[in-house]
Amino acid sequence: MRVATTMVAAMSALALLQGCASRAESTRSPSRAGASSSSEHRVARHSSAGLTGAFETATSVTEGTVDVAGATIRYRAVAGRIIVHSPDGSDAGAAERRGRVSVAQPEAAMFYVAYVKEGAKPERRPVTFLFNGGPGSASVWLHMGAFGPRRVIAGDATLGPSAPVRVVSNEFTLLDASDLVFVDAPGTGFGRIRGKDSKRVFYGMDGDVSAFARFVTDFLSQNGRWNSPKYLVAEGYGAARAAALINTLETRDDTDFNGIILLSPVLNSEFLGSSRHLDRFNPGLDLPYELALPSFAAAAWYHHKLPGGRQPLEPLLAKVRHFALTSYARALREGSLLSPARRSALIEQLHRYTGLPVSYIDKANLRIDRGEFEKELLGASDATLSQLDSRIAGPSIDSLSERAGYDPQDAAVSPAYVSAFNQYVRETLHFGYGLTYESRVPVLGRWSFWHAPPGQSDAVQQWANMMPDLANALKYDPRLKIMVNEGYFDLSTPFLQGWYEMHHLQIPPKLQGNIGYHFYRCGHMGFLHSPQLERLHDQIAGFIAATESSDPVRAGESAMD
Repeated sequence: MRVATTMVAAMSALALLQGCASRAESTRSPSRAGASSSSEHRVARHSSAGLTGAFETATSVTEGTVDVAGATIRYRAVAGRIIVHSPDGSDAGAAERRGRVSVAQPEAAMFYVAYVKEGAKPERRPVTFLFNGGPGSASVWLHMGAFGPRRVIAGDATLGPSAPVRVVSNEFTLLDASDLVFVDAPGTGFGRIRGKDSKRVFYGMDGDVSAFARFVTDFLSQNGRWNSPKYLVAEGYGAARAAALINTLETRDDTDFNGIILLSPVLNSEFLGSSRHLDRFNPGLDLPYELALPSFAAAAWYHHKLPGGRQPLEPLLAKVRHFALTSYARALREGSLLSPARRSALIEQLHRYTGLPVSYIDKANLRIDRGEFEKELLGASDATLSQLDSRIAGPSIDSLSERAGYDPQDAAVSPAYVSAFNQYVRETLHFGYGLTYESRVPVLGRWSFWHAPPGQSDAVQQWANMMPDLANALKYDPRLKIMVNEGYFDLSTPFLQGWYEMHHLQIPPKLQGNIGYHFYRCGHMGFLHSPQLERLHDQIAGFIAATESSDPVRAGESAMD
């Protein structure tokens, strides 16, 4: 077991992870352009009994249509819960005896909404499970912002609208490529947990993954989808969950998946967040500063803070990436042995790539803290950048603080998504009467970092690092394909980090061909802007079409290779 300071540092890293997806708590072509004005729903059937009970499994089934690329898709929407039990595999928590249910064992009622295309053959129709991260976040953002049949209209690089928000038929839904299952983490959404030590069991890396694995296999059994092509879509910390989840599904449950789509991923929290606060617990770990530097350059480029005038973004980021992984990395590794001349030259180069004052970089000892960057870049304006999307800025809560204390984009858009979903789920899906929808649960301070890596029976306390899990899954099933999607303006999960993690998986070189990369001019939530969402839809739909058969394919090409 590691010393106590490791746990403190891990909790600090979790705070950064939650910042990736810190949500407000309960917080194309012409053919497409004209096709998003209508969507109909009618109740097909539902059991009213239990729709207000936190641990009832009654479902509400409705029907609707959505137009994608000029074609009308008829679908069935199912809103409900699946009850999963403690990670030891025991079903004691749900054993019904004489009409009574024993809850001695921890159990979770996990809420989901599934959209199934009418008339499709299940064995030929892909099914995709989608979830956000947090940890402790519901899936409302992917659901109402990206890939569900209804979508909230929110501004790109601007503050979002106040109520009433605009909700439209989503011409970029992934229903044209796959059936969709939006899954809320234990305790979030309309899901609840109960039983002895239920928070300890489900609020941690391994308990969370085990719950999702049980949900997936139960859903496949209940809906006869075992032989369907299967996919995961995960955002932020959800990517770490997806890495461990796919390994668990493959090796424990004999459940194969065709592919994983990762949005703004983080697999190893030790690489996350350039922060001198974490340096107190792990001095000498300079890699996070290197991986964050290109994202800082992208932010400075957008706000016209780079000296020397405007220049094309992608060539600039290629130069910064090369500098970060070579000259900058070597200099940081020298520590106090770095010569004064090289140090001065490095300070000037960092100034040219970040727009920060030379005096700040000097005092920061060449290591740029993300929170301080968000406040320093705009200087005297007393505005703070959003870590989710550095193009957006808002007023500083405390002008003298080192960090913002909130995220301007999160504060602007999360109420719109939560409000829209609360209306939609009751008015259209006919679920949730008498219940509170929890968009996020506060797990900071109780999240367990104990994890049993592949090949090890005992759990160890560590940073949230699922790189070994994903590597093991790729080796266990060499047919598995991975698609990585990154935003240049995302400071919470820097785009270079995802690329770096994938290129440092312990897998044979041949399996690197299973991983494809796509980069966007967007932030953490790349789906906020319709043109970016259109491109994201097309890339993912193409990935699914290319991998839904057993024929060997390449997952894609990297714009950075």
